[in-house]
Amino acid sequence: MKRFSLLMLVVILVLSSASAFAAPLIKVGIVNLPPEESGYRQANVEDMNAVFSRENGYDAKQTNTADNSEQMAAARGYIRDGVDFLLISAANASGWDGILRSAKRAGVTVFLFDRAIDTDPSNYQAALLSDMYYEGELATEWVLNNVPKPINVILIRGQLGSAAEIGRSAPLLKAAEEGKLNIVADGTGGDSWSLEEARKVVEAAIAAGKDFNVIYAQNDGMAQGAVQALEAAGISHGKNGKVKIIGFDFNRFALRNVQAGYWDADVQCNPRQAAQIDEWIKSGNYPKGIVYQKELILTTDTITDEHIEKYGINADPGKGVITR
Repeated sequence: MKRFSLLMLVVILVLSSASAFAAPLIKVGIVNLPPEESGYRQANVEDMNAVFSRENGYDAKQTNTADNSEQMAAARGYIRDGVDFLLISAANASGWDGILRSAKRAGVTVFLFDRAIDTDPSNYQAALLSDMYYEGELATEWVLNNVPKPINVILIRGQLGSAAEIGRSAPLLKAAEEGKLNIVADGTGGDSWSLEEARKVVEAAIAAGKDFNVIYAQNDGMAQGAVQALEAAGISHGKNGKVKIIGFDFNRFALRNVQAGYWDADVQCNPRQAAQIDEWIKSGNYPKGIVYQKELILTTDTITDEHIEKYGINADPGKGVITR
């Protein structure tokens, strides 16, 4: 009995020593948008949860809301809680100066991801971003080089004021100002980048008798909604149709639609930023300023199965399967 008690005491001491010498968890607060926003965001949220886990050495919490004021409240809460790192993908690019300065005073390292914020670069450590303006350039150049003139575009924006909407809209608006194309309808899928709202934009344009030959939808879900309106109205689209369809985000269902010629092009927006930020944190080597991810455009003429496997996000419906 004495030997058993002594053995148990040794076990307890060993376990206590091991826990005492275990590396402390890194506290991280993540301010993000809701996964319901889009397939892109679903993949992004899942990626953040997978990487910033207890198994990977983190004590992390993630807040998901498209309301800018709720995002800001969450960020303030994380700062008060004493997080080591604050990661932000802002619903709206403006109004963050005070919060970022508070984080700096509290010794919290701030990394922006996915979306830029309108603030002095000294207010955050680094921003790992998709170059939304470059994405818009890729899409706009494709339209200018591949659509017969006159080019008449229905522009379906994402959440107004977001970095993604601003960046993806700007090159198209510039081309319109230069007389290279016409924007015959300009709508939005709203704060949730809604398929249903996008469909309504196109339905309204059809009802108003607008003549158009391009749908420029700023995410794949909205492109899907836009095409539903075309189908209902009997308007041809895709490789051999009247209306050219371009989406953004590289959801695999969208890439399969492009491959099948049901859509014409899709622009990449890589949601997998967590591993890079994890590497920065673990190495202690933080970059300064904006770090852009490399992204591309795929068209019916250039896309391959390998592209879809390597770059696509979310479930693959399979080759030849069209998602309407």
